Amino acid sequence: MRTALTIAGSDSCGGAGIQADIKTMITNGVYAMSAITALTAQNTTGVTSIMEVTPKFLQEQIDAIFADIVPNATKIGMVASSNLIEVIAQRLSFYHAENIIVDPVMVSTSGARLICEEAVSVLKEKLLPIAHLITPNIPEAEILSGIEVHNKEDMVKAAIIINNSYGCNVLIKGGHNISDADDFLLSENGQEWFYGKRIDNPNTHGTGCTLSSAIVSNLAKGYKINDAVKIAKDYISDALSSMLDLGKGRGPMNHAFNICGKYAEEAE
Repeated sequence: MRTALTIAGSDSCGGAGIQADIKTMITNGVYAMSAITALTAQNTTGVTSIMEVTPKFLQEQIDAIFADIVPNATKIGMVASSNLIEVIAQRLSFYHAENIIVDPVMVSTSGARLICEEAVSVLKEKLLPIAHLITPNIPEAEILSGIEVHNKEDMVKAAIIINNSYGCNVLIKGGHNISDADDFLLSENGQEWFYGKRIDNPNTHGTGCTLSSAIVSNLAKGYKINDAVKIAKDYISDALSSMLDLGKGRGPMNHAFNICGKYAEEAE
């Protein structure tokens, strides 16, 4: 079985972060491992508290994983401090980690800034250059490229700037400030648009985490980057189409919509 590692924060309500990553990886057929960067107290209505782990403990988690079960691909999600970003970059470089995806969680859906300027600088300097793919949303693409993104032409320009700056493949996710959910990929294979299926489901908590985890699962299984993105987009559409409705706010998707069998059956 192929293996994948997620380095991210914990979501106590299970819709995003580590929990969404692990659900996605299992559903997409890989063995999931995790190194936790922070604990959060949150639910579908918002985040009430965050407690970061120490750099030493994060390093110990990563070392324990690579010393025993080397991941075929690694996804990095929410990392808010420069010290933790430095640890991740140093340890992944030390182990020559393959198929690194960075989901640069900088701006929330509501527009709130989630990472300080110092951490952004370290992210740009040390983590993005070792990434195989980065998956920014529109506000994050603006931060990384230094330009405003108002339309699809701007998405292409931003992707080119980011690619030239850091040498990695870039998937810019639509949906923020742009009326559709079409994503643009700039990779070693050229340019490609991935068109999102419009689904009338307001419960989209954790879609960014889920997409990057699905992509990393597909890369771990040996798919080329364009195919990995296409399959991941299809997975997101199917999960949203399941129309799970939990919680009082923006609820999670049904990551396990395709799991069936005797262990998934309800009591009669």
